[in-house]
Amino acid sequence: MTANIIDGKAFAATVREKVAGHVARLKEESGITPGLAVVLVGEDPASQVYVRSKGKQTVETGMNSYEYKMDADTSEADLLAVVEKLNNDPEVHGILVQLPLPGHLNEDLIINSIDPAKDVDGFHISNVGLLGTGQKSMVPCTPLGCLMMLRDYHGSLSGMNAVVIGRSNIVGKPMAQLLLGDSCTVTIAHSRTKDLPEVVRGADIVVAAVGRPEMVPGDWIREGATVIDVGINRIERDGKNKLVGDVDFESASKVAGAITPVPGGVGPMTIACLLANTVTACCRANGLAEPEGLTA
Repeated sequence: MTANIIDGKAFAATVREKVAGHVARLKEESGITPGLAVVLVGEDPASQVYVRSKGKQTVETGMNSYEYKMDADTSEADLLAVVEKLNNDPEVHGILVQLPLPGHLNEDLIINSIDPAKDVDGFHISNVGLLGTGQKSMVPCTPLGCLMMLRDYHGSLSGMNAVVIGRSNIVGKPMAQLLLGDSCTVTIAHSRTKDLPEVVRGADIVVAAVGRPEMVPGDWIREGATVIDVGINRIERDGKNKLVGDVDFESASKVAGAITPVPGGVGPMTIACLLANTVTACCRANGLAEPEGLTA
């Protein structure tokens, strides 16, 4: 069999259209414009590209975009002061401090200084706890994007067996919580899992988020399973740089029922879900009905 391709780029465009529609209604009906503030410390090239893309897409959906660029040697006190300013700004509904931060800054301290209601990355310890206990929270963008694509493809996920490969706080753990919330039976697997191939073969849904190029071959995948590949790894092949996922796409696509490609799969969904989270945060802050289909 040949897997159906889950086109994350096209799906992300649909999400952005929905966001833009909600933003237009908020402006017309309530006179409110959602605002997203992104703080970039230092000059990491990948982060700079990512921040530019976030700003561009924020404006394209009709929201206000605020960017704060700070020197790499910025002190913790100065960064905390900027976060506090944004916490108290009613025009800012979402705050994102771009990671990674320079080594002298305590990432946990900075992230946990963000108002949880404005934490559109979903990394604040309060949001982690709320998600883990099944309460309303801000949901991390990448896992949220994965969940949206799975719901769109399958409809109900109830009763399905899901294996999440990777236990990071950013993807693996919140992904497992979201799948549990949709009544999947969930296994979190990792590098120490005994007989990992056999564990993965038991899954109807495989979410690979380990950061190892093409770690998961096709013979680990149950025939007809849905594979969500979160990995983005740059490798050299045949003298050229190439982006590949954590799954060996060529072999896995011959047995899976559906699979996300790399690039063009999960990646585009991350920023789309950041925009969706900003609209959700804006609605919650103003006591308005949350947009349907844009959160967990």
